[in-house]
Amino acid sequence: MPQMMPADNPFLKFPFGPINMECDAPDLFIEGEIPTALNGTFYRNGPNQRFAPRGDYHLFAGDGMVHGFHIKDGKVRHNNRWVRTAKWNIEDKEGRAVINSMNPLDCDPDYSDFALVDKEGTANTALVWHGGRLLALEEGHLPYEIDPETLESIGPWTFRGKLNTAMTAHPKVDPKTGELLFFAYMATGPFASDVMVYKVNPEGIITETILIPTAYSAMVHDFVFTENYILIPIFPITGDLERVFNGGPPFAWDPEKPVQIGVLPRKGGTAEDIKWLDMDLCFTFHFMNAFDKDGVITVDCCQFETIPLFPTVDGKSTGKAEAYLHRWTIDMNDDNARVESVQIDSNESEFPQCDNRYAGQEYHHGWYATTDGSLKSEIEANDNFYNSVAYFNHQTGKAERYSFGRATVSEPIFVAQSEDSPEGVGYLLTVSTDFDTRSSTLNIFDAMKLSDGPVGRAHLSHYIPVGFHGTWKPGS
Repeated sequence: MPQMMPADNPFLKFPFGPINMECDAPDLFIEGEIPTALNGTFYRNGPNQRFAPRGDYHLFAGDGMVHGFHIKDGKVRHNNRWVRTAKWNIEDKEGRAVINSMNPLDCDPDYSDFALVDKEGTANTALVWHGGRLLALEEGHLPYEIDPETLESIGPWTFRGKLNTAMTAHPKVDPKTGELLFFAYMATGPFASDVMVYKVNPEGIITETILIPTAYSAMVHDFVFTENYILIPIFPITGDLERVFNGGPPFAWDPEKPVQIGVLPRKGGTAEDIKWLDMDLCFTFHFMNAFDKDGVITVDCCQFETIPLFPTVDGKSTGKAEAYLHRWTIDMNDDNARVESVQIDSNESEFPQCDNRYAGQEYHHGWYATTDGSLKSEIEANDNFYNSVAYFNHQTGKAERYSFGRATVSEPIFVAQSEDSPEGVGYLLTVSTDFDTRSSTLNIFDAMKLSDGPVGRAHLSHYIPVGFHGTWKPGS
């Protein structure tokens, strides 16, 4: 039975708060024009808590809900479904929350060990389309397969029994080879000090695994690859089981530990071949892209000085944190190489994207979510809602921004106009959620002309809660 959510948690109120329905909207109202060249599905994933939670609720713990915008012939239909993980099914049967995903010590007595043995998690963070499968992702557990048309749950996917760890929420597809790269942190057990790197061929079969020890147990959210390297960032967001049993946070910011960037040769590299490079204290949730040329690696990312939304080791807040676009340079020709980072843009930024046909290659164009500072949040870690999308030209340093005013925006996704169109020629897709109408809209931009505004908009009669990531699946 539906339940009222606690009113004192900002993550359970608009625009983060859950919607209590699954629905199908076969023909959305269109404003402007949906380009006829756009044929496929834009997916969004995010937390949508089913029942009033146990204990303190964190956005990262909400039940996953996937939204699909299916676009064809200038029309858009929409559907949404909860991902029916083991946790979701148990609580659906019980009619209440019995599991605390963020604190395994705070579960209903009948499910006291569930969080320690659960393989499915909440599937609430991201999605990837590869090898003919749509996978909903949450980095602490197995990927979860869903039907790309109906969004009905199929079940956890183990790559034909070869995946025995979790899977990152940010796998990467090499556009040249079709290879899928991903990793799992804490691969050999809870709070283990290691990372497992996986390589998957275009047919979806795991071809190689590499277990890499790390200096300490750390949460690793995202990574990047180039033609010749895979880069694994170890930031001091540490995991500690003893800290949990002493009543402390399972993951916490520990600036006493060093930042280390592991550079693994992509072709034939083993754990013995990885080079660990130092850099100044910082944190990055998300990377835009990376490439290498003549032994020099270039990495673009949205970099924080400290991590938001996580506590320190003594349970205190890390305070306000803002990310800005930075460029890292790593000269692998230098035996004493370290990672040098320089801020290259003045807009606060997150959820960076590139034209994925150029992933791992030298590129010029990037996009991200940002803020104009006019829409305020009550969340201490970041008091500005992202209400704008921005374009950045890496050749000229030019930035261009479009603001939605009193509306949040989702991670913008680039879709090429055609397979052979020049880099950046295509569309930028983002979902905005209006604070006045409390409804959401799919917005489609000419990706190189953001300031002109959307060329087409598809309106929903309800809102999509603020989520995390999405993906695009081309139509047939």
